[in-house]
Amino acid sequence: MKIYHIPCLEDNYAYLIVDEATREAAAVDPVEPEKVIRAADEAGADIKLVLTTHRHWDHAGGNNKMKQLVPGFKVYGGSLDNVEGCDNKVENGDRLSLGADVNILALHTPCHTKGHISYFVTSKTEEVPAVFTGDTLFIAGCGKFFEGTAEQMYESLCVTLGSLPRPTHVFCGHEYTEKNLRFALTVEPENEKISQKLSWAQQQRLANLPTIPSTIDEEFETNPFMRVDLPEIQAKVGCHSPTEAIMEIRRMKDNWRG
Repeated sequence: MKIYHIPCLEDNYAYLIVDEATREAAAVDPVEPEKVIRAADEAGADIKLVLTTHRHWDHAGGNNKMKQLVPGFKVYGGSLDNVEGCDNKVENGDRLSLGADVNILALHTPCHTKGHISYFVTSKTEEVPAVFTGDTLFIAGCGKFFEGTAEQMYESLCVTLGSLPRPTHVFCGHEYTEKNLRFALTVEPENEKISQKLSWAQQQRLANLPTIPSTIDEEFETNPFMRVDLPEIQAKVGCHSPTEAIMEIRRMKDNWRG
């Protein structure tokens, strides 16, 4: 399994997941179809399906154009999300396959949108799995609570995604890492791992390189939204439970102008 990231729009990422045995590929959130098709051609890959994390235009807005340009593949999206161009609706726990070696598990991770799906991808030939989290989990951050509650975001981040193997590579929908880490330092100024990752992220961006992927393990160390089970984090934001803390940190981030 090989994963290609494709920068789109101002700060989005689309992705290609390629089964190396068959060169069959899945495109994740191909908002700029021509870029994604060109990347597939350069990789010698044949797109067989599209995985849509959620219905927002900057993730699903390329689906119909993709279908015009590459007829015959399937478009998957959450059953609750009314995804543009979706002809195969998925629910939590649904399984898909790609080529000879790649397996895909749909995980319902609601809050940003009510039908948001993250895709957990494993390969028979690749030891490290990957998860494509759209706008639910960002590197050192999370999506806004547009269509859900703090309880849902806690469940999505800390339970559903948090229960994946710690080495799992995290591929999210936007390049927000540097700003997210700067905010994370306002919550935990003494957290050396946040400081170190911020320095690294700044160097990556100066070199015009991505800060993605992260890992589930790194997110538990540096992402304030995934650290809300810790009593010291709850205390820092004046709360007494994980869901109270995640709501308060979201409020703080929404009002932060750093």
